Amino acid sequence: MPEPSFHIRDIPIYGDVILSPMDGYSDLPFRSVCRALGSAMSYTEFVNVDELQGRHGGSRRTQQKLVFDPAERPISFQIYGHDVDRIVRTAVRLQELQPDIIDINMGCYVKNISERGAGAGMLRFPDRVAQLFSTLSRELQVPVTAKMRIGWDDNQRNFPEIAQIVAGSGASALAVHGRTRAQAYKGAADWDAIAEIRQQLRIPVLGNGDVRTPADIRRMQQHTGCAAVLIGRGAIGNPWIFQYKTAESVNTAEKIALVRRHLALNQQFYGAATGLMLFRKHVAHYLQHTARGESLRLALLTCEHTADFEALIESLGSAQPMAVPA
Repeated sequence: MPEPSFHIRDIPIYGDVILSPMDGYSDLPFRSVCRALGSAMSYTEFVNVDELQGRHGGSRRTQQKLVFDPAERPISFQIYGHDVDRIVRTAVRLQELQPDIIDINMGCYVKNISERGAGAGMLRFPDRVAQLFSTLSRELQVPVTAKMRIGWDDNQRNFPEIAQIVAGSGASALAVHGRTRAQAYKGAADWDAIAEIRQQLRIPVLGNGDVRTPADIRRMQQHTGCAAVLIGRGAIGNPWIFQYKTAESVNTAEKIALVRRHLALNQQFYGAATGLMLFRKHVAHYLQHTARGESLRLALLTCEHTADFEALIESLGSAQPMAVPA
């Protein structure tokens, strides 16, 4: 049995590259693909605690975000909100679904979330952060972790303070995206800030931001000393990055096989029609580095029938062009 790369409290993590939580992408089908290729653990898409209120625990779509396969363990439920009591009550109740970890999102930059004090908006309220994590660490049986940005904007880069509060209030790990809320995904991620946090804290620090290639993984590890690297956009279309491969190095036959597998998982989870529709955003990325992918792009993005879609995918491995279905 190999030695774990690190622990989140008492949970061993085997591996140091992890799929980052991404709204609209890190659902069960894509997480399963990435885990099979080497992602060391799973985070759900983030869930608004306000949507989990009421007798039925939220809409079907909200509940879907918290469905996981036992093979994904360790599994972390990522939640967000602006009201400490509501976050705590929801987190305690979510333990009934048996996650391994509860993670608090303090990184979402979207205006209608962050400006009401949730997501990255929580960074502006250190006292609220302290209250939340001290209460969660006391009330939860599972470890609590956080994913944060380095500040609200360039004038409020308060990451040293927030990181110390999170760790000092009982969190078991901290993931850091090296951008401010104002940056969104613009500009370069500040790996120096991640390194500074890593040097401050005794809990595992996970680095995130601008990791798109295997070389980037190694550079972030060397630059920051982080316990693990979280990969978000760099894994879309290239889940082989968890095997330290570039998309260009994966042959067409392997891509076709994975596209078909991912589509099947999507349709199994969402149903045939919805699963195909939601898969379109993935297929465009999968085919970026195939010889005929660009010529079939429009047809695949507008295809409405599974048989036609699979025929188009299969034709990628053929030397002869295929007629696009009418």
